[in-house]
Amino acid sequence: MWYLCVFYHRLLDYRKPEFESLADLFGAFGDKRSSDFNTQDKVLQWRLPKHHHPDSPFHFVHLPYEDVARKIANRSILVKGIYELWGEGNDFEELEEAVKSYPDERKLPYLEYESTFKITVDSFGKVLSLQEQNERIQGLSYIPFKGRVNLKNPDHNFWLMETDENETNNGLPPVVKRRIFFGREIGGADRKLIPMYQLKTRNYLGPTAMDAEMAFLMANQAQAAPGKLVYDPFVGTGSILVSAAHFGAMTMGADIDIRVVRDGRGPDCNVWSNFKQYGLPMPIGLLRADNNLPPWRPGLKEVFDGIICDPPYGVRAGGRKSGGRKLLKGIVSPYTVPDDKRADHIPSTAAYTLVECVHDLLDLAARMLVMGGRLVFFYPVLREDGSVETHFPEHPCFKLVATSEQMLSSRYSRVLLTMVKTSLYTEELALAARIKHLEFRENHLKWLENGNLHSSVFSPADAESGDSKVSKESKLKYRGKYV
Repeated sequence: MWYLCVFYHRLLDYRKPEFESLADLFGAFGDKRSSDFNTQDKVLQWRLPKHHHPDSPFHFVHLPYEDVARKIANRSILVKGIYELWGEGNDFEELEEAVKSYPDERKLPYLEYESTFKITVDSFGKVLSLQEQNERIQGLSYIPFKGRVNLKNPDHNFWLMETDENETNNGLPPVVKRRIFFGREIGGADRKLIPMYQLKTRNYLGPTAMDAEMAFLMANQAQAAPGKLVYDPFVGTGSILVSAAHFGAMTMGADIDIRVVRDGRGPDCNVWSNFKQYGLPMPIGLLRADNNLPPWRPGLKEVFDGIICDPPYGVRAGGRKSGGRKLLKGIVSPYTVPDDKRADHIPSTAAYTLVECVHDLLDLAARMLVMGGRLVFFYPVLREDGSVETHFPEHPCFKLVATSEQMLSSRYSRVLLTMVKTSLYTEELALAARIKHLEFRENHLKWLENGNLHSSVFSPADAESGDSKVSKESKLKYRGKYV
């Protein structure tokens, strides 16, 4: 059945990937346990309303059951609401004709005497006064509502939504003609999660803590759910694991800095205290571990259902791996820390380039993720002359199912990559992955090979080039950092 999906007008590139990940989680593509379940057919049908731009918040989506639509809407961060559309039109006369022609067997069960209802008027691109909203509600008198009005806790919510007629780039996606929708609400996002988990109220915070909204989006992309084990190899202050734990997943993390995972800022201000603050289940373990030298024993594999992380790529924090410069250069030999100094010992580390970090992350995920498990991580992209290189990391064990870009400046953006494990890890595939890694040049740019992303991002190249004015004018006004 076709439903009207209305998104929040923000993070546009993240909307459909999050929706499709949740659709897969809630069984929109069939039973994964069934023998006829085909992983290649996981594609939702989408279409736009008449005269609407692809960046419009209004989309039609085909879903098999209303229960699936409700679960997606209630879990999503970017879905404002999913509706059973009773009618649409360019004006109220056309809308009335469409609603009257909608099958009575679909309408009448929600118009009974015993039920209560509420009608909400919403608009996109303009603001309606209270008087205009009341006039529009009065204009729906042709719908035979028999129940009582209940504004606080109705049995059924109905929405009248309209878009403004606009052909210019005034900060919103262009709409050639006005469009009006009326439908019954199936479900909607709980945006109360965002202020509840916002970073400014977080007990333990670090310079690279993931924004709450983005952390929840990453958890949805990884399909965090009860009974699943989610791992973050760059856990830091635990922001990503907090979002996964909120959705019921078991969590586990690691970080190379033992001071972060063991000490924090004291017994009441550490990673564990963040989980305690929200009443969430504690992680089953936090390790001092190096992504370059994973601590897992050789016989242990396929234990994680999802790996979610924000690798250190050198903008706010650079990557580190075990071994100081002298040790890596062979100037000094490997040593064993005496027992009496282990408690306060901080291991020496060396620079860890993004090329090496991503390769190790993919290898870890290939070994440790279950079949169908998801790897979700951010990958940096540097824009040159307004273009974006789309050559992303690859691994023969994984299929890239979604990419979502967030522009952070005129020259720099980060892309959220979602990969699904489709093949078992073997030595042959490990060799093939190594060959891909050797051939791969991160975005084919020198700054990634050298790990010098920070200087490239913050250099005044835009001002020197003289093209900044052109790039600013060509950029759509509504496509910013959070849109």
